[in-house]
Amino acid sequence: MDSIAELTARIRAFRDARDWMQFHSPKDLSVAIIAEAGELLQHFVWKSPEESWQRAETKKDEVASEIADVAILLFELADNLGLDLATVMHEKITRNDSRYPADKARGSNLKYNEL
Repeated sequence: MDSIAELTARIRAFRDARDWMQFHSPKDLSVAIIAEAGELLQHFVWKSPEESWQRAETKKDEVASEIADVAILLFELADNLGLDLATVMHEKITRNDSRYPADKARGSNLKYNEL
């Protein structure tokens, strides 16, 4: 299994081999993330929760491809901004752990300030 750092290095090498950094400003990568997330969403729009699970299974390869597109862009954006993605993810999970204590949040979809 590849680490975040190894995947990020591969994404960077792919980008640099094509001289695409000039097109990958924070704004442009953010827009691309939203565009790719929209393509992911197209698989599930107007579907019930049950239908969305079925769609995820029957179109698994297509859904996986869209998820990969979003992730690749997100990894590159973090890298370009000098953020260690693993570190910021761990920090966010730690914050969420205190914002959403399991004993209060279990089975609830309320926001942390409503618990």
